[in-house]
Amino acid sequence: MEEKILTKHPDRGKKGVNISRAKYDTVREAILAVVRERGEITFDELGEAVEKKLRGRLDGSIMWYVTTVKLDLEARGFLRRIPGAAPQRLIRLK
Repeated sequence: MEEKILTKHPDRGKKGVNISRAKYDTVREAILAVVRERGEITFDELGEAVEKKLRGRLDGSIMWYVTTVKLDLEARGFLRRIPGAAPQRLIRLK
């Protein structure tokens, strides 16, 4: 049986989703590596960079996984949105 992880959501009233632990770990590594390389990044740039890194390595919508794991990383304190930035910009905290 495949191991799952229940993701978190930064908005306290919203729930995360159950996803494959292996896919979560793959996307998490890619997101944190991209943000570490770039310092500050827009959500669109993050999605493009992660898609490029993971193309052919992940079944399903890579952008869906990027969005889900990014929200989880925000909730866990690894990423932070820059307040008031439009488009949405992110920085790495841990």
